[in-house]
Amino acid sequence: MDTLDKDSFLKQLANYGYIVGFGAKKNFATFDIVSKVPSGISLIGLFIGVGQLAFPNYNYSTELSTLLIIASIIGLTINSYNAEKEIYNQTGQELTVLFNQLQALYFIVKNSSEQTFTTEVQQMNNMLNKYYETSNSHQIFGADWLAHYKFFWQMEKGWIEEQRPFSFWRDMIPLSFVIFLLFVIPFIVLSWYFIFVGGA
Repeated sequence: MDTLDKDSFLKQLANYGYIVGFGAKKNFATFDIVSKVPSGISLIGLFIGVGQLAFPNYNYSTELSTLLIIASIIGLTINSYNAEKEIYNQTGQELTVLFNQLQALYFIVKNSSEQTFTTEVQQMNNMLNKYYETSNSHQIFGADWLAHYKFFWQMEKGWIEEQRPFSFWRDMIPLSFVIFLLFVIPFIVLSWYFIFVGGA
C-alpha cells in the first residue's frame, strides 16, 4: 500500500479536490445550459416576433429574422443533449459528494498528529477511482467557461487554496474564452456594421 508524508498528502488531496470539484461544476454547467438556454432563445424569439408584428415596416426585419434562424439552429443543437441532461445533473451530484469526502479527509489529515498516512491514502485512491468511473468527458460547448464561474466564484474551496493558490488570469479566467472573444467580438462588430450601417 502507498504511504505519503503529511505535507505531500495534503497537497495531493487539494489537487484532487480541484479536479473533482471542477468536474462536478462542469457537469452542472452542461445541465444548466441544456435546461435554460433553449427556453431563453425561444422567449427572446417570441419577443422579437411580436415586435416585428407591431412594427412591420422596421428596416432591419430581414436581418433580425436571419439572427433568429441562427439562434434557433443553436437551440436545436443544444436540444440534442436534452435526453441526457439528467445524467449530467446526477453526475454532478455524485462528484460533489466525492468532493465533500475529499474535503473531510483533508481536514482529518490536517488535524492529525501523525506524519505518515497509509489507510487514508488508500481512501483517497478509492475516491479517485470512483471519480474516473463517474466523470463524463463529453460536455456541451461553453460548459468549461461556465464551470470556471461556478467553481471559482460559487464553490467553497478555501481548503484547496491552502495548498494550491489560484491566480486570477491563469486559473480563474479560461484561456479558451479569451481567445474566443478575441475572434468573436471583431466578427460581431464587423457584422453589425455591414448589416445595420453599411446596408443603410
